[in-house]
Amino acid sequence: MDPVKTLVRDIPDFPKVGIVFKDITPVLGHAAAFEACIEGMAGVSRIHAPTRILGIESRGFLFGTPVAARLALPFAPVRKPGKLPHKTYRIDYDLEYGKDSLEIHVDAIERGDRVVIIDDVLATGGTAEAASRLVESQGGEVAAIVVLIELAALGAASRLAPRPVHSLLRY
Repeated sequence: MDPVKTLVRDIPDFPKVGIVFKDITPVLGHAAAFEACIEGMAGVSRIHAPTRILGIESRGFLFGTPVAARLALPFAPVRKPGKLPHKTYRIDYDLEYGKDSLEIHVDAIERGDRVVIIDDVLATGGTAEAASRLVESQGGEVAAIVVLIELAALGAASRLAPRPVHSLLRY
């Protein structure tokens, strides 16, 4: 994953002063690097025997949908409020730099589903925790949380325990 790591660029003071944003768009623009990410995420996901892949808006969609396709599994999106057309469950949560909400369709997760949650970056874990709570509120089990980048110093993996957390890159 070292070649992928060299493509991730730091954007200081985005989206707020004091935040160093990990920009993955160069990874998306490099076919071999993007393929390595998808293969890595699919491989880690596979060991947890999921029945469904969930992606968190919006960059989680970029990785989650190809992982779901590679594993021949259904995909469920988690989105910001007002973006899903059917009835939803909603949860509010804290971000590294503010507050937000997420929604999921009421029929997105079936009772007993083993769900792998996929996103691009795990920072404080607020978004992953909110997505996990949405899965669990529908009777699903979070089999694992899989991310491209983990900002390890922020301690999100311990916040999300006992749910397994896997990251391809750690900073």
